[in-house]
Amino acid sequence: MIRQMSTIMAVLALFLGLKLLAVAQAAPRTGGKEGVAAGAIQAALARAGANRGEIETALREAPAAQREGVRFLVANMPDEDLKSLTSRYLLENVAIAYDAFQKAPWKSRVSREMFLNDILPYSCLNEKRDGSRAFLREKAAPLVADCTSPAEAAQRLNQKLFPLLNARYSTERKRPDQSPLETVESGKATCSGLSILLVDACRAVGVPARVAGTPMWTNMRGNHTWVEVWDGDWHFAGAAEPDPSGLDHGWFVGDAAKAKRDVPEHAIYASSFKKTGLPFPLVWAPGIRWVNAVNVTDRYLPAKPGADSGKGLLLIKVIDSKGRRVAAAVTVKQPTGGGPLEGISKDEAVDLNDILGFRVPRMCPAPTYVITAVYKGKTVRTETKIGGVAEQLVVLKLPR
Repeated sequence: MIRQMSTIMAVLALFLGLKLLAVAQAAPRTGGKEGVAAGAIQAALARAGANRGEIETALREAPAAQREGVRFLVANMPDEDLKSLTSRYLLENVAIAYDAFQKAPWKSRVSREMFLNDILPYSCLNEKRDGSRAFLREKAAPLVADCTSPAEAAQRLNQKLFPLLNARYSTERKRPDQSPLETVESGKATCSGLSILLVDACRAVGVPARVAGTPMWTNMRGNHTWVEVWDGDWHFAGAAEPDPSGLDHGWFVGDAAKAKRDVPEHAIYASSFKKTGLPFPLVWAPGIRWVNAVNVTDRYLPAKPGADSGKGLLLIKVIDSKGRRVAAAVTVKQPTGGGPLEGISKDEAVDLNDILGFRVPRMCPAPTYVITAVYKGKTVRTETKIGGVAEQLVVLKLPR
């Protein structure tokens, strides 16, 4: 009898062992080649709370070729998303990302890690999670059909997509952290909303892209957000501000060159979906610290800081009687000889920090510059001095 019981127990043990082995073999892998530890997945599921079933469904139903991507997202997504996103949302976003990447002519040049962190993610910052990816895929793919590099595709989107969607810069936007669909709905966004839209459009066609920005320029004029795209290295562009010279050009180059890596307020950050331990500074939501970032300040600094050029930056803003920026014809008479400096001031269609500027000599005693602005038959004139300061802002207000 004892021998019979021992035999039965051995058979049961063997059966259970084989059953567990079969389950383990059938379950999605969470380590090794796919790069996500089982512990990270289990921890994420625990944090999902009542939404755990949706996350488990996404993990279970992901096609084999896309399983790594789903698990990367689950392991790195913020708790707010773990508790709210549906399996359908995750699977649809992942499917579009993989399909776009497979069709991209440059796919062989993009690493697996870059695809996971800079193409696959469904979000950039703390914007609303919605159906932006499918919408942008439909709109953006035809625009870049003949592009052969990520840089070319990104520049094409920056030139063509915003007019196509009737989306423009405006301080009248609903909020800074709009999703692409929210921006398209209103047609208005500031630098952050426009940057999110361009990054998501790039990702929708297989271009590695991320949001970059600083919480405060060193001249204390405010924050700014822009876009970085990868093509052999990271390059930058102002969203909805295509430069004829291509990437790595823009009005904020000079300001970015003065950033301070070790001063959090004045450093430059790029967004990351993968957890980095460093939060992206959201000036509109300082309490949110679950958007990840990397400090990329060094790439914007001059390779070799040169000697003082002896010139300062004279910035000129022209506003109407209601305080709105206008595109006025500006003339600066130089006291040191030479012809007048001329330009057009920036209006409400461009970023608040994009200001008409002239490089002028810094002298002691400070010379007097006469500035004249003409707009729709109205003229305003003022005088200013520039001594030893690096830059000086002059605001001219037109008469009623």
